[in-house]
Amino acid sequence: MKLALTGGGTGGHVYPAIALAEAFAREADFAPLDVLFVGTRDRLEARIVPKAGYPIAFVHAAPLTRKLSLELVPMVVANLAGICEALAVLHRARPDVLIATGGYVAFPVVAALRLVRALRRSQARIALLEPNAAAGLTNRLLAPLVDEIWYATAPPDRPLEPREIVVGMPVRDSMRRPEEPERARVALGLDPVKTTLVVLGGSQGARTINDAALAFAADGLPEGWQMLVVAGEREFARCKERAQDRPGVRVVGYLDDPRVAYAAADLVVARAGASTLGELAATATPALLVPYPFATDDHQALNARAYAAGGAARVVPDAELDARRLRAECEAALAPDARAALRAAARLLAQSDPRAAVVARVKRWLAANTAAP
Repeated sequence: MKLALTGGGTGGHVYPAIALAEAFAREADFAPLDVLFVGTRDRLEARIVPKAGYPIAFVHAAPLTRKLSLELVPMVVANLAGICEALAVLHRARPDVLIATGGYVAFPVVAALRLVRALRRSQARIALLEPNAAAGLTNRLLAPLVDEIWYATAPPDRPLEPREIVVGMPVRDSMRRPEEPERARVALGLDPVKTTLVVLGGSQGARTINDAALAFAADGLPEGWQMLVVAGEREFARCKERAQDRPGVRVVGYLDDPRVAYAAADLVVARAGASTLGELAATATPALLVPYPFATDDHQALNARAYAAGGAARVVPDAELDARRLRAECEAALAPDARAALRAAARLLAQSDPRAAVVARVKRWLAANTAAP
């Protein structure tokens, strides 16, 4: 089978695509498997995808906007160029299946394949993975162009249509490998036996969370606690300077594979991006979620609400987070009974692998060997 994957910009779009590539590679029904990623040259996927061992082709793309302004011109030009480049990439790759995992690069790639199908030059199926509880503009525009939409969580305000399926959030194999907490802490340069709080800002960093965490640490961590701040590459230098000489605090910029941080953590403080929630579930890690308040249609708040409903996380609005609130929430979550309850709920979320649902859908497509008009 020839598989094309497109998505990028942030880890939340790139890592689910890598997770799906790993899952397809294990299936004998898809052998021999050819995988090609399509992304943009100046975003995270250009570094992460080759490091994961997969080939990548680059096209131009620009964020979509509906505002009437001079920004429309370069946006239209970039995406038209991306469609033309994607046509050439798809002609060479001739995929049987294209899966888009989000990010604005998905628009020219999906549009190009849909054009090829309209010309009856391909029968490739197209799927859109929607990781968030509320879709962004790119995915809303792509929805009519794809054969199926796969959701990490069900849309909160309406029933599913026949071509919409809830599959969960795919995560990489590494997230499901067991890791001893003490060994993980040593690998991160931490004390192996201390209660460990991991502040995880994601690839872009999270200034509100970083500032609250470092102010909490400046006031003094509770006895027997330590803190790892994964500050984000843009925030690293500033946070590193603020954390100097703070006992029990370590700051790093970014972790390509945060599995070791989840394993080390008694509690993770993080945004509520879909990829982060999928990793928290896969690793059965208790969490304190602080949704990004400026996410499109407030989708992180919806993500957090749906995730926390099962009892595996607490939620604090970004506007309410400061050092005092963070300390109170962490102390409450890490009280023995509360910690056990969070961990038990997280383990329930870790029992299923969403990639199995995706593999089953693609097997059905290949068995039918037809494409929607």
